[in-house]
Amino acid sequence: MAAPSPSAEGPVKDSTQANKKTTSGWSMRRWIVIGLAAFFFAFVVYEMIDPFPDQPYLEVPHGDHVHYVPKDRDPDMRLSDFPTVRPGPNERILPNGRVVEVEPEE
Repeated sequence: MAAPSPSAEGPVKDSTQANKKTTSGWSMRRWIVIGLAAFFFAFVVYEMIDPFPDQPYLEVPHGDHVHYVPKDRDPDMRLSDFPTVRPGPNERILPNGRVVEVEPEE
């Protein structure tokens, strides 16, 4: 009676296999959660870098006011050379800070 019966070994092997399946399931879930978190983080960073992708200018806070700077800004120009008033629908800010009127798009 000291010898273990074959039925006693069966459940031990089955529970070990069940633990492996559970562990791999948790691992897969963990990678999915990490992937979703990375995607969300990348989206937030992209939105922070370029919050208004359809505008040809950026809004740059400067003290108690905002300067409107074109995306193709001349790096030699000072920030204070750019307008503090949002350009109108038929206006464009040049790389040097001047605001000019343009033909309306049709």
